[in-house]
Amino acid sequence: MSGWPNLADLIVGADAAARVALVGAPLAAGSVTPGHCDQAPALLRQTLRRIGRYNVETQRELSTLVADRGDANIEGLSIEEATGPLRGAVRSSVGRHELTLLVGGNNAVTRPGVLGLELPLERVGLVTLDAHFDMRDTGEGLSNGNPVRALIEDGLPGANIAQVGLASFANTRTMHEDALAAGNLVITMSEVRSDGIMAAINRALAHVRHCDAIFVDCDIDVVDRSQFPAAPGGRPGGMAAHVFFAAVRRLAAEPRVPVIDLTEWDPPLDSTDLSALTAGRWVAECLAGFEMR
Repeated sequence: MSGWPNLADLIVGADAAARVALVGAPLAAGSVTPGHCDQAPALLRQTLRRIGRYNVETQRELSTLVADRGDANIEGLSIEEATGPLRGAVRSSVGRHELTLLVGGNNAVTRPGVLGLELPLERVGLVTLDAHFDMRDTGEGLSNGNPVRALIEDGLPGANIAQVGLASFANTRTMHEDALAAGNLVITMSEVRSDGIMAAINRALAHVRHCDAIFVDCDIDVVDRSQFPAAPGGRPGGMAAHVFFAAVRRLAAEPRVPVIDLTEWDPPLDSTDLSALTAGRWVAECLAGFEMR
């Protein structure tokens, strides 16, 4: 693709001076639905050359360099064992870059990502784009189904948590009631459709306006299954891809956001390149939003 400016052009080495970084978090352990989310970071890197840099809507070309800091060394580790290395990888990246793109891996990477900010949790906000509450019980250990509950148990106040895109017939009453009892802002997929994604994101940001830093969790199963078939938890009736892209760009434009993750992409579930291209576009939207700061 010589002569066609694409996202791969913006990737530089880990030690380069870059305002944005990419960190791979190839974690598959502890998935409620066993799979191969650990393959996602490598496929994302391969896909970047297929995503252009020019936005016809804004007439701007993306120019922000992205330091590829490689993958955290967590092969074969449980979630509990991987938490320390993932937390350290995020800590190191946040210390050098204004925005870190944390590429999972399953949704269990979100908790060490938040902890990697190394701030008192009462100062940290969490905004999730996710079909699920991620409020499964932690009594039997950590999983990709309970990072939000685990963070609440760590001390993250519900007043600091906004959850956008929650799906019907994909959660339980107990999870919903526990989220509300904790003080989480809950915005359903139905509300996103009726009120619009910008209204939903504005509500989410208002909910965490008192926080010094905001971690954004993009669980890709929020996207409609027909538009992202490689998400094990994706369901019909989810968020349209273009709506997801708009949400990501708006959140990336928020100066208090130091980390955005992408989780629950299981490449072998999609025999086409649809899911990979959607994930690649996520990178473009993160950079487009960042360049609006």
